[in-house]
Amino acid sequence: MRLTLVTLAGLLLAGPVLADDKAACRDGIAMIKDALAKPPSEAALPKLKKALRVAEREQGEGEYDECLDAVGDAKRALGQ
Repeated sequence: MRLTLVTLAGLLLAGPVLADDKAACRDGIAMIKDALAKPPSEAALPKLKKALRVAEREQGEGEYDECLDAVGDAKRALGQ
């Protein structure tokens, strides 16, 4: 019973974090799309396309931490 309570508490505490990651993932994908709409540098273009592909895939799988990793890759490609 104790393990179950600990597990339940962990899930309840993780809920707001997942919501924040979900929103950050969505916003990050929008940022990548905006960057691609402007003509990015030739060096950044393939990195942005890959980051967008990975971020959208991970968003669809509910893996928001991995989505945020891809968004971070895009930001580094843009020099942010």
